[in-house]
Amino acid sequence: MAAEEDRLRTYRGKRDFERTREPSGGAAGEGSAGPRFVVQIHDARRMHFDFRLQVGDVLKSWSVPKGPSGDPGDKRLAVPTEDHPLDYENFEGVIPKGEYGGGTVIVWDRGTYEPLSHDRRGRAVDFAESLERGHATFRLRGTKLHGEYALTRFRGGADEEEAWLLVHKGPARGGEHGTPDPRRARSVRTGRTLAQVAAADGRE
Repeated sequence: MAAEEDRLRTYRGKRDFERTREPSGGAAGEGSAGPRFVVQIHDARRMHFDFRLQVGDVLKSWSVPKGPSGDPGDKRLAVPTEDHPLDYENFEGVIPKGEYGGGTVIVWDRGTYEPLSHDRRGRAVDFAESLERGHATFRLRGTKLHGEYALTRFRGGADEEEAWLLVHKGPARGGEHGTPDPRRARSVRTGRTLAQVAAADGRE
C-alpha cells in the first residue's frame, strides 16, 4: 500500500477530490485473466486519447494526441503522464473547469493485455523493466483494439521532455485502420458520446 501511495502522490497532488469525481485510488481494479488496459478520450483544452496500461498496482499513462491506430504505418506520439489508480479504468464523466485536466472523459476501449517484451536472446523481460529500458511490446485484447503493439521511447533526458511512439505491429485487421473521430466515438462502457456524457452531467 505504501508503494501505491508513493506512486500516486503526483496524481493526488494535482486534484481536489472534493470537486472532481475522479477516483482517489485505493479501490481494486476489475478482476481479469491478465493485466488491464484502458483508452479514454479526453475533451480537455486539447482533445486527446489517454492510453493506460496496468503495471503492478497502478495504471502507467500516456497522452496520445491522435489516438492509437490499427494501421502499422501510423506512428503515434505518446507523452507520459502521471500514474493513475487502477479504478480509473472505469472513470467516465466531466472533470470540473478549473480542475487539473478539466473536460469530458469517456472510456473508448478497455480489456486485457499480454506482455511480450524479451531480450536479444528471446528471454522474457519483466514488463516494468522493459518500460524503464524504453521499449515494451504487448498484445492488446480489447473491444476495439487487438493485436501486438509497441511503445518506444525516442526522446527523454535531463534537458528535454520524454516522448514515446505507440505503434501497431504486424498486419492490420479489418476495421482497425486509423482512429475514429473522437467527437463521434462511443464509450464501450455506456455507449455514450462525449456530448452525451457532458449533457447528462449538466442535467445532474
